Amino acid sequence: MPDFTGKQGLIVGVANKRSIAWAIAQATARRGARLALTFQGRFEEHVRELSEGLTEPPLVLPCDVQSDEDIAAVFARVEQEFGGLDFLVHGAAFALRDELTSPFLNTSRAGFRIALDVSAYSLVALARAAVPLMEKRGGGSILTLTYLGSERVFPNYNVMGVAKAALESTVRYLAADVGPRNIRVNAISAGPIKTLAAAGIGGFSTILDVYRDRAPLRRNVEAAEVGEAAAFLLSDAGRAITGEVLMVDSGFHISGM
Repeated sequence: MPDFTGKQGLIVGVANKRSIAWAIAQATARRGARLALTFQGRFEEHVRELSEGLTEPPLVLPCDVQSDEDIAAVFARVEQEFGGLDFLVHGAAFALRDELTSPFLNTSRAGFRIALDVSAYSLVALARAAVPLMEKRGGGSILTLTYLGSERVFPNYNVMGVAKAALESTVRYLAADVGPRNIRVNAISAGPIKTLAAAGIGGFSTILDVYRDRAPLRRNVEAAEVGEAAAFLLSDAGRAITGEVLMVDSGFHISGM
């Protein structure tokens, strides 16, 4: 079982109890990790309430990943409180609702920019700030969250699929950049889970049904299962793995039909 005793991590992207980022927070905290959690705007109350349920109260900080100033402030506070950082979880993703309800052909320039900025570029910005703190600890692990819509077309996923494709490429380029510093960068591609983000995707219940019917395990995945897989990749147990996208989707991705 991965051990996070003495480890310090920052988790970005917790919105509520259904968030995959929250499942990762739980999986690492119960194994001994000391955490910092960020919230965006209106989610402060949810994140602070959830944080009270962890064994060790985490550092809870505001962060808009589109703001370089916010990111700098978060990492300055983490350095002040923790000294260094062992792992970073990037769970931020967003697209305007209109971009998920209209045909992809009608994607606006602004909608495209926002989706790529929040969902992909933010990983670069966060990693850049995290690297100096990880070097203080002799290395570290960075993890992000993606989806199969990066490779295949899913109804109403639209520009988010393009953003996730960019995110996965970002993982590989970052892994090559920071590997010599003993820092790993990976992604988990989870099956569909009823998160807040999923609520914005039309026909999501149909996607859940298809996965359940066609995945080799004949079921959907749970956020807690993704949290366990994330704990593996973030821990020393995954110390030789970098630049990878780990599929945690009950095997759906292997099915042709």
